[in-house]
Amino acid sequence: MKIILDPYQLNLTIQRLAYEIIERHSDLSNTVLIGIQPRGVFLSDRIAAHIRKLYPAIDIKYGKLDITFYRDDVRNELHAANKTDIPFSIEEKKVILIDDVLHKGRTIRAALDALLTFGRPRQVELCILIDRRFSRELPIQPDYCGKAIDSIISQKVTVEWDKEEVVLY
Repeated sequence: MKIILDPYQLNLTIQRLAYEIIERHSDLSNTVLIGIQPRGVFLSDRIAAHIRKLYPAIDIKYGKLDITFYRDDVRNELHAANKTDIPFSIEEKKVILIDDVLHKGRTIRAALDALLTFGRPRQVELCILIDRRFSRELPIQPDYCGKAIDSIISQKVTVEWDKEEVVLY
């Protein structure tokens, strides 16, 4: 076991991701944040809260997307669905999808499929806490990355939100 981000580093990384989003989207009125259920929501909750703290007068549009039935492995095992909560239109919006770990890219592919059932965004960007760079099966890359790591396929990266740390097993 190796700690990739300790609680202090995790908090700084989340703040940096929020600042990077603000830098690229100075006018947040046409930008929406969407956390991918279930694990991306822990990160997206914190990023959205940090942006709201910095800009309390701006109404940050924030939603949560369930991808359970868009996954390509749903046929092989039974999945329990989460809740999608997107109480606004994404039509012609700049959407920032947020997830905790980018590994093979299949979760993001499923999220893109699910997202398109809600409309056609102007642009979609990807915000990731941990990018496992060399394990991609699909050509998906993050626009915002907390930390990129090199790991072998047998290793597992886990964001332990209760302990506020990221661990490589």
